[in-house]
Amino acid sequence: MSKEQVLLGLIGYPLSHSFSRSYFQDKFSKSAALSNYDYLNFPIKHIDELKNIITRHPQLIGFNVTIPYKEQILDFLDATDEIVKKVKAVNTVKVVWENSVTYKLYGYNTDVYGFEQSIKPFLKAHHDKALILGTGGASKAVAYVFSKLGIDFLYVSRNTKSSNDITYSDLNKKIINEYQIIVNTTPVGMYPDIHSFPSIPYEYINHKFLCYDLIYNPDKTQFLIKAEEMGASIVNGYQMLVYQAEKAWRIFTERNFKTPLMS
Repeated sequence: MSKEQVLLGLIGYPLSHSFSRSYFQDKFSKSAALSNYDYLNFPIKHIDELKNIITRHPQLIGFNVTIPYKEQILDFLDATDEIVKKVKAVNTVKVVWENSVTYKLYGYNTDVYGFEQSIKPFLKAHHDKALILGTGGASKAVAYVFSKLGIDFLYVSRNTKSSNDITYSDLNKKIINEYQIIVNTTPVGMYPDIHSFPSIPYEYINHKFLCYDLIYNPDKTQFLIKAEEMGASIVNGYQMLVYQAEKAWRIFTERNFKTPLMS
């Protein structure tokens, strides 16, 4: 008797390359117990296409969410956990089918877990202030972790939105020297635009700095190359993705995984 098919997926746009799909398909191929699992990309041009995706795939038990829908997905969820309530961004959704046609969607943010686990081994005592490049959904997960770890931070963006934001043009030697963690949460420098990099004064970076890029393709972005040339420690986003994917896998598959309270 064949096993019932189980489906996972990823929504976002575009999805020309996908860590999640390759990671999970590799996981499934290595275990006979997971031979009935599959992972599909769903490149949707508008978030309103989500309902059709789910109803066409009743075997779907969960999906990951990437750019540009980590914040837009909130309006489609029946409940979220406490981290999502604070971060206001979701990258993991569990689909709980009530019958063959009705379901509920529960939202989580495993980026928080992934970022925390991947950056902690590199933090030193003097790393007490950080610059977060970008203000999108991923930046909120980074900010949440820094708040948890007691690390002060500023967002850096093209336009300031709050008292905790500065612009790229505001960056100078004094600010750079004070904030010795720099995290790029923007897509600048991501494949295929691999020659681009955030516009910051790299000349003020030195060996005391930790520079982290959430991008994993290429494995060493121009941002990281330039920071490394100045002596900084560098980290790319690959391990963060592995950690967040394994946390998402637990959410998708563990029946007793804590379901968020309805909210």
